[in-house]
Amino acid sequence: MASYQEQAEEDTCSEASSAVHNGSVISTVPDRHGFLGGSQYTADPKQLVPPSVVLRREQKWLRMLSNWEYFMTKNYKKVRERCRKGIPPSVRPRAWLYLCGGKLLLEQRRTLYSCLITQDGDPRWVDDIRKDLNRQFPFHEMFVDQEGHGQRELFQVLKAYSILNATIGYCQAQAPLAAFLLMHMPAEQAFWCLVSICDKYLAGYYSQGMETLQVDGDILFGLLKKVSPNVYKHLKKQKVEPILYMTEWFLCVFTRALPWDTILRVWDMFLCEGVKIIFKVALVILKFSLGRQGVLKKCPTMYETLEVLRNPPHAIMDEEFVIHQMNRLNLTEEDFEYEHQRQTAKRRAAQENGRRSGGRR
Repeated sequence: MASYQEQAEEDTCSEASSAVHNGSVISTVPDRHGFLGGSQYTADPKQLVPPSVVLRREQKWLRMLSNWEYFMTKNYKKVRERCRKGIPPSVRPRAWLYLCGGKLLLEQRRTLYSCLITQDGDPRWVDDIRKDLNRQFPFHEMFVDQEGHGQRELFQVLKAYSILNATIGYCQAQAPLAAFLLMHMPAEQAFWCLVSICDKYLAGYYSQGMETLQVDGDILFGLLKKVSPNVYKHLKKQKVEPILYMTEWFLCVFTRALPWDTILRVWDMFLCEGVKIIFKVALVILKFSLGRQGVLKKCPTMYETLEVLRNPPHAIMDEEFVIHQMNRLNLTEEDFEYEHQRQTAKRRAAQENGRRSGGRR
């Protein structure tokens, strides 16, 4: 005969799986990140770091945040070290706001967000934003309701950005970034973090033509030659252009590609160290998705190769594996700078040759 506890667990499980959303069965009890179902749902609680260690880290972060300017100007290495270890969940929203410069932007323009959300916005961008609202983490408790506050705030944040930066307006890849930020902080703070990410961290990514993204794809491919020569040769032989597999990774900063715990750790480092973190995560995925023994033989064409990259093994996406392998990559600041200069020069030369050819016609 089942014990009371076992029976209660069974009852909870049966209740939790009885709800249906858009034709999919979802839980009525959210996981620790607020997901009710879908690929991001995490059923089992995870405690990698002992509570006593978490408490000590929280205290260190609170001291650091209360003296932020000193640490960022005089002891940045300590900030970076603590971001790499993982920011405690209780201070993560505040830490992200400080790290990306969102706090400074908010303080400099205190009333701007409330002013922007009252404006109508460009009908073209407003229409596109409305179409995309339902697609952002539909199994998260914040966005599951089409008329709920989550989707309303998401609309306001994206509309406000499209008004503030009319040159870019709205790009579909900004929506998951804004939704991700809204899960962790109030709308005004999320807005200024989004502004900082789009205009500083990922400058040029969302402009028409996405030339900056294409250059970064070439840089990624150049770095891959150093990190995993066999994977580099395979992709080059099959003429698999970086833009075919890295676009969503970079534009959405892996919010659509990794398990939730891994995304949080990646963002802790990304907001501290910048876009090179996206490169490092991408290199780990490329190296260990395709570089495992026997995998390349199973990828005779571009189709199989891209299928592997779209569905990496779960083991290589685990937060501890990703962070460990990122730290083991034999890449220096000089490697990034050299590859950036090399690819920029190559693209400039190609454009110049194109103009000359066009002028001769």
